[in-house]
Amino acid sequence: MSDVVRIGILGGTLDPIHQGHIEAALAAREALALERVIIIPTHVPPHRSRPATSAYHRFAMASLAVNGVEGLCASDLELLSPGPSYTADTLLRVSDARGIGASQIFFITGADAFAEIETWSRYPEVLDLSNFIVVSRPGMSLSALRQRFPQLKARMRLPIGRATEAAAADETLIFLVEAPTPDISSTDIRRRLAEGQPVSGLVPLPVEDHIQQHALYTQQSPITSTANHLHGQN
Repeated sequence: MSDVVRIGILGGTLDPIHQGHIEAALAAREALALERVIIIPTHVPPHRSRPATSAYHRFAMASLAVNGVEGLCASDLELLSPGPSYTADTLLRVSDARGIGASQIFFITGADAFAEIETWSRYPEVLDLSNFIVVSRPGMSLSALRQRFPQLKARMRLPIGRATEAAAADETLIFLVEAPTPDISSTDIRRRLAEGQPVSGLVPLPVEDHIQQHALYTQQSPITSTANHLHGQN
């Protein structure tokens, strides 16, 4: 199994990308010994209001955020695809573009976002399109997640690097990763910027510089969302 490529995917509106996204990506990469984690901003988010910034600004910020961070990179895969960016479609595009199977793909999401998995497009089939790495989040413990989805307990595992408790080559699993990710949301960052408050430490410095250079999030009211998550809604 050591020669099998293992790619992590962290998708989302990333409006803007913040330290919570980066820390979750790094925690997932370390826990599952992933070769790399690809950050993919959505083009048209399917479950929330229109983003406050263009897809191109969001891709630029994602690229700036991961520049120089070992094992992380950004992709414009969804920006080149028309229509809403559903997770299931993103996973299929990654599989086709990389020539890898579902068992080699690891979709990274927060526990709070995964708690709403039953509302995602093409559930439960989406769970067969990749492995899932669910990272703990403030307010949503992994034990609570296990209790919430008794029907998925048989697929849930604790990661132990490449020697995971896993499975046949064609099987996809749900890996639960306990990590101290910061309690940050894009919604709160947009609100702070709209109110003229500082966001230092909440977003990577190059992202903060890009926001200031282009006066992003300052000329409109902050967009609220009920899904302050690490998957495709925030």
